[in-house]
Amino acid sequence: MTRLEIPRPGQVPFSLEETFALTLDAADPLHRFRREFVLPGREGGQPIAYFLGNSLGAMPRGARAEVEQVLEVWQRYGVEGFTEGSAPWATYQEGFRDTLASLVGARPGEVVTMNTLTVNLHLLLASFYRPEGSRVKVLMEDRAFPSDSYAVSSHLRLRGVDPATGIVVARPREGESSIRPDDLVALIAEQGEQLALVLLGGVNYYTGQCFDLAAVTAAGHRAGAVVGFDLAHAAGNVPLALHDWGADFAAWCSYKYLNGGPGAIGGAFIHERHGGAPALGRLAGWWGNAPASRFLMRPEFEADQGASGWQISTPPVLSMAPLRASLALFAEAGFTALRQKSESLTAYLEALVLGIPGNPVRILTPPDAAARGCQLSLHLPGRGRWLHQTLREQGVVTDYRDPDVVRLAPTPFYNTYHEVWRAGLAIRRAVCP
Repeated sequence: MTRLEIPRPGQVPFSLEETFALTLDAADPLHRFRREFVLPGREGGQPIAYFLGNSLGAMPRGARAEVEQVLEVWQRYGVEGFTEGSAPWATYQEGFRDTLASLVGARPGEVVTMNTLTVNLHLLLASFYRPEGSRVKVLMEDRAFPSDSYAVSSHLRLRGVDPATGIVVARPREGESSIRPDDLVALIAEQGEQLALVLLGGVNYYTGQCFDLAAVTAAGHRAGAVVGFDLAHAAGNVPLALHDWGADFAAWCSYKYLNGGPGAIGGAFIHERHGGAPALGRLAGWWGNAPASRFLMRPEFEADQGASGWQISTPPVLSMAPLRASLALFAEAGFTALRQKSESLTAYLEALVLGIPGNPVRILTPPDAAARGCQLSLHLPGRGRWLHQTLREQGVVTDYRDPDVVRLAPTPFYNTYHEVWRAGLAIRRAVCP
């Protein structure tokens, strides 16, 4: 076999041969979970290599049954479905709350499934962005997801702060694509008493960089700031320990690595030290009221304890049903095993790309496994969109972002080593015809 040495110490060399990929798949203890997902195909039933878990996760095979079960209860019980059946709607999320809490490193009472990502960010910003005196600024990363920037800018304006001066942007050094961890911590310290909030993406959607959230949380709190995270690209992708890190809040969507379906319900984390704090304001709604008095219909709001007290409206159970199916698979597979495979798949793809002779493709994602999830962002100046389309024509489905960046997410639940090999071969053929 022709072997390709990864130019980093401690890594097992990967082979360029197809048989090597097939051997890895045959030995993969998680390979059986691929059958638990319905993967997209081309017309005529031809399979595709779907590398879009960072955009929309594949459909869990059990999602249909979960949705149909909700419909059956609706048909049979009507409104009494809130209290009847094997999974009553009023407590529906209790059936998967523990698994979700485990995935983000929280205690069960610190997480809640509700709304969608940016709605949750708005609710959390209303509680946790509290400018006072000179402490008005919000620190974000360069190329934060646009919706985060929109949300933060709107809250600054509502409080009379100009986003042009109120948002501090952490950027990579000239000529680099990732933000150095020490630079990020130093910037937080530099802003000091002007900083009200640190809000970062756990994994940056554009570059795939995973930030050291423990260090960020500690630095933010030393500066006297509140610290929160957008975990859209981190939940179900990278190890998280929100409670132990002491993060104040976080929000995420469920349609990427959590496989909850298009526009799926989101989630939120509020550290337990805030969960029962009466002085912490919020935008209240009736489902956030304590269950014991919720149906007494009193005009006074009595907040439920923990993250549940930030709920606004009746839970959209049909939207929760596919997520319930996916989280059951996470519980069965175990996140440690999924993460190990994720690191291996991503390193394999990286090795195949780095091994292209005269390679014109630049990898924007950090080479350190601890500083990335299962995503590689490839930059091909002037030809990124062309590369994206060329790969698609060969049955390798990726994501494109301007300018000239192709993103691939080898997702451990359903992507295989052979698909990674196919992607590497397709990229090689495209850029080295």
